[in-house]
Amino acid sequence: MGAPYSRDHPPAALPSPAPVAVVSPQFCAPQTMPLTVTKMATMTFNGGDFTVTDDAVLRVEGVWFSAGSCRVLRDAAGQPILTMERKLFSMHGTWKVYRGDSTSSRDLLFTVNKTSIFQLKTSVGVFLAENTSEEACDFKIEGSYCFDFERSCAFYRGNSNTMIAQTKREFSMLNVLLGKDTYSVTVFPNVDYVFITALVVILDDIDRNPLLRRRSYTSARNRHSRR
Repeated sequence: MGAPYSRDHPPAALPSPAPVAVVSPQFCAPQTMPLTVTKMATMTFNGGDFTVTDDAVLRVEGVWFSAGSCRVLRDAAGQPILTMERKLFSMHGTWKVYRGDSTSSRDLLFTVNKTSIFQLKTSVGVFLAENTSEEACDFKIEGSYCFDFERSCAFYRGNSNTMIAQTKREFSMLNVLLGKDTYSVTVFPNVDYVFITALVVILDDIDRNPLLRRRSYTSARNRHSRR
């Protein structure tokens, strides 16, 4: 199991042995890419909008009148890149991420699930669309996100110790008073920064919504064993 991100002893940003191009190779930079993901204060019920700045400019907007929690990630020109959807009545709290503004199964890119029902530290599994059995995750996220003010997390390939990104919240009383959150994200070389941005947004929702802390992908394994 990989170690979570530590502010005092961050791991070396070693290039991934192969590009991690979940959304598109065009979003993979040859160098380490720093991002600032800011959740804006809002009085709505869609969980808030996000902006991404530094080496990339992106925006994540909530969608009204969706069947559950739904957000669209857009580029600087406002074009949709991804749609992130969590069904309102899903007891498992599963997020599905689609290409563009689609929510069709044929455009599914990946699914995000909590990896245990009760946990002191965050553990999240990411499953690519072709991984229908969900017996082993394609990527994992680990850290102290649930209880740490900094909400530090590290992103890994599958169940390996190969880190591909890391994030932590920039905690301040001013942000608390303004109802705003800011996350510092480091995307390692040759890793899809749009993919990582989507995961940071989903992690924020998991932390905000206690119902999402009850999902376990072991249930998918149990369903598979009963077939």
